[in-house]
Amino acid sequence: MAVAVAVLPRLAVAFLLLASQVSCEYGMVHVVSEQGGTQGKDYCVLYNPQWAHLPQDLAKAPLLPLKDWSASLLCSPADLPSQGFSNQIPLVSRGNCTFYEKVRLAQGSGARGLLIVSKEALVPPGGNKSQYDEIGIPVALLSHKDKLDIFKNFGQSVRAALYAPSEPMLDYNMIIIFVMAVGTVALGGYWAGSRDVKKRYLKHKRDDGPEKQEDEAVDVTPLMICVFVVMCCCMLVLLYYFYDQLVYVIIGTFCLASSTGLYSCLAPLVQRLPFCKCRVPSNGLPYFHQRPQVRLLLLALLCVAVSVLWAVYRNEDQWAWILQDALGIAFCLYMLKTIRLPTFKACTLLLMVLFFYDVFFVFITPFLTKSGNSIMVEVATGPADSATHEKLPMVLKVPRLNTSPLALCDRPFSLLGFGDILVPGLLVAYCHRFDIQVQSSRLYFVACTVAYGIGLLVTFMALALMQRGQPALLYLVPCTLTTSCALALWRRELSMFWAGSGFAKDLPQSTCVAAPTPGGTLPPKDSDNGPSSQQPAEEEPVMPPSGQASPQEPEQPEDSTTAQHPPTPTDQPGTSA
Repeated sequence: MAVAVAVLPRLAVAFLLLASQVSCEYGMVHVVSEQGGTQGKDYCVLYNPQWAHLPQDLAKAPLLPLKDWSASLLCSPADLPSQGFSNQIPLVSRGNCTFYEKVRLAQGSGARGLLIVSKEALVPPGGNKSQYDEIGIPVALLSHKDKLDIFKNFGQSVRAALYAPSEPMLDYNMIIIFVMAVGTVALGGYWAGSRDVKKRYLKHKRDDGPEKQEDEAVDVTPLMICVFVVMCCCMLVLLYYFYDQLVYVIIGTFCLASSTGLYSCLAPLVQRLPFCKCRVPSNGLPYFHQRPQVRLLLLALLCVAVSVLWAVYRNEDQWAWILQDALGIAFCLYMLKTIRLPTFKACTLLLMVLFFYDVFFVFITPFLTKSGNSIMVEVATGPADSATHEKLPMVLKVPRLNTSPLALCDRPFSLLGFGDILVPGLLVAYCHRFDIQVQSSRLYFVACTVAYGIGLLVTFMALALMQRGQPALLYLVPCTLTTSCALALWRRELSMFWAGSGFAKDLPQSTCVAAPTPGGTLPPKDSDNGPSSQQPAEEEPVMPPSGQASPQEPEQPEDSTTAQHPPTPTDQPGTSA
């Protein structure tokens, strides 16, 4: 209670500070050379529309001489040049006095606009209402890096026009992100469900080929969920405070995990090729003693090379995002195939805990941080004061397809975190496994996938309306959980769906009919006292549901003894004596 009382005043102060923030917008300064022959270029500026509005159309913005007076702070009349700023846009340095003092002197000297060069992070040029009414020329902040680039590319004689094109509600790149996200969830859920059920049916078969040995899926328990969420919270907070030190750890982890995921996705396709099946010669080296196929080794080298290529050129904005998205999708598919939620109860626990986690770190943390920024958004996009300027790779990213100040200044890419794909994707995979077991024609799988797509569309709408980063799980979790639960309730399968009784190992065995032995006789029925009833449970063959073919039994050598008597427990394949 005491902690709550101590936190409430801080929340109230933070709320008031956020509510009283200076209104600001991103705009552009279009620069061309006075000599001509060089194509113009746009640079980002941050301006306050309460000083003076900028035209939305470049054709309506006057093209004026841009003069470099950045050696001056423009804080007193002595800083003014003798000829004044007549009909030009001067560049002056930030510091030593208020924005109002600078722009008042510039306007009085005949300037048509004012650009203030800042070596620090751009902040909105503020003032009070009376000052706003007094000033009639636009004032904006330009980064020092852009100022150097202007005079390096265009020389000292340049002209500039200030304008601020309107922002579209949604960028076309959202369509690309939507297709990638829904496609990954659908493909990963389908693959994970089909693989899991097939593996349970074929569990009693013995195949030691290296290309047949698939990674075991990991069943998630409630304890694992709690530990996972605590680790996520700790990692996010550590990244917020030690971003420059930990970002390279995340990049290295992504390279390793994504190359593994890419190999896992491509290996089944390579194994279907009808050529290049030669194996490594016999040797005593680790892993190689199993004599893997040469083509799989070449595939592994290719996956590592793709991952290394991205790591080297990860900051190349023109095309590196394509590699990052391809590796990210492969990583998500691999995780959906490897991690398994055994019950709808576990699905609900995981999704609800991460629902509150996402909402807290996006909407609540701005009231707890000194900067007033969301921890989640700041870590995902990279802190503005980061010395490395690195970005976390654990997102799908697509560049903005329209020319807007947001694309140039603040957010040149639209992002969707891997968690917004993996967390609902695990529920989609569970729905597909349940579909196969109850023979519901993939009704749960399709319904949950469609619900995910609807939730993603709602996320995009909220993003367009609020114009700020959104916790996607706030919309995805209710859509997917409610749809799955409502469908199970409508089909009167909620208890089965909740407890996860749709797994192959839980199917009733009493309906299985024993097949004839090679000798033509049926093995005797198991009795309560007979030795044949002691067969290990994990080696007991499971019959598939009706409509699916039973997996072929491994061939056994015909033996008169085996044909007349059921095998003892020590005779079962894969069981040690």
